[in-house]
Amino acid sequence: MKNRRMKHEGVLHTALTCDDILCNILLRLPPESIPKVIVVSKRWLHLICSSSFRHSYLSRWRVGFNLLGFFVCNSLYLGRPQGGARRPRSEPALPLLSTSRECDDLKFSGILKKLGYFIDSSDGHLLCGRHPKTYFVWNPITKEQYKLPRPRVYFEELCMAFIVEDSPDDDICYRVVRAKCESRFEEINVVTIETFSSKTSTWCYSKLRCSSTISLSPWISGTVIGGVIHWYAAQSNVAIYDPDRHEKHIALVKLPGPFDFDAQVLGESSDGCLQYGWSCKAGLQIWVLEKGLDGYSSLFSTSKQSSLSWILRYKLNFKIMWKKNPSLATKCITRSKETEIMAFSPQKSETVFIRSGSNIFLYNFKNHRMEVIQYQGRGSSILSDFSKVVPYYKRAWPQSVLSGDGNGTT
Repeated sequence: MKNRRMKHEGVLHTALTCDDILCNILLRLPPESIPKVIVVSKRWLHLICSSSFRHSYLSRWRVGFNLLGFFVCNSLYLGRPQGGARRPRSEPALPLLSTSRECDDLKFSGILKKLGYFIDSSDGHLLCGRHPKTYFVWNPITKEQYKLPRPRVYFEELCMAFIVEDSPDDDICYRVVRAKCESRFEEINVVTIETFSSKTSTWCYSKLRCSSTISLSPWISGTVIGGVIHWYAAQSNVAIYDPDRHEKHIALVKLPGPFDFDAQVLGESSDGCLQYGWSCKAGLQIWVLEKGLDGYSSLFSTSKQSSLSWILRYKLNFKIMWKKNPSLATKCITRSKETEIMAFSPQKSETVFIRSGSNIFLYNFKNHRMEVIQYQGRGSSILSDFSKVVPYYKRAWPQSVLSGDGNGTT
């Protein structure tokens, strides 16, 4: 009996001292267990925080995100023509409303003054710059900025997309896409794009074909879901482009109406679908694009018409919302701006950010409750008419000085 026990303990010790076996065990643990097991030992912490394990784990599980803050984007200064509006010196180029200590550190580090204007973010990484020549990517882990080579092609009006990919290497892997926006809608079924890849460190020029006429909406960053880019397009459409598909094709999907809205947002639902929300003075609606047997692949088929349709998932009346939350009702009284939908919470269909003036709320459709999002920043930095407030997220994953990032465990 004693020998059997000693043999069992020996096998267990061998398993737990072998990195490959330990990795296979840890990969089977759900995301809520990770914060608990990193305190077991320095070895476990180092293993979990490594880039290779993170890549394998994220490929297997859907890990949540931490809200760091909000960027305030003023479209007046994007692609400013000669003689156009100039940003006053009192207004930061990258207004940042902080909701976390990490965001506080970023805000007061001085790095934001070097990056230009906010363009997009992905997995905590920032894409910033000044159209159409200078672009930077900022890494939240290493606290380093990467200056991209100057684009080869000039676009008078454009929209962009930023994709950070999970990589087993220590270096981040990302793509930046610039798409030309045609000012005239005259039987054009081609979209010209330029793509920068961190793997090649070069810009690549290409043209995307569409089965119908297409014109992208300028100065709006694309929504990336599973590596697929979604841009707003003319005539109430969303343009969908998958950079990993061999055929250079861009699909158009008609957005659900009516279109007397004040704000619209795109995002990913908890079941991995494309979801679309719009709001007017009375309330908001959330729609989900249903998937076929092959997902969304039929959208890119040139031989058959896609039969995918939108399904209304949530509908909200703002008056009823405030009545069910009387303690917060006074915060909706503002002369500067009506209540509107602001953004989706990542991978959570039942929650949405709502903005009323300088106040930001998180509303839950299931329990009909809303909470105030407290942030550090000047309320006047949210300009009513031209500003878009964008949530800034980072994937909830531990970091350690043992894994070489130098930031300590979080």
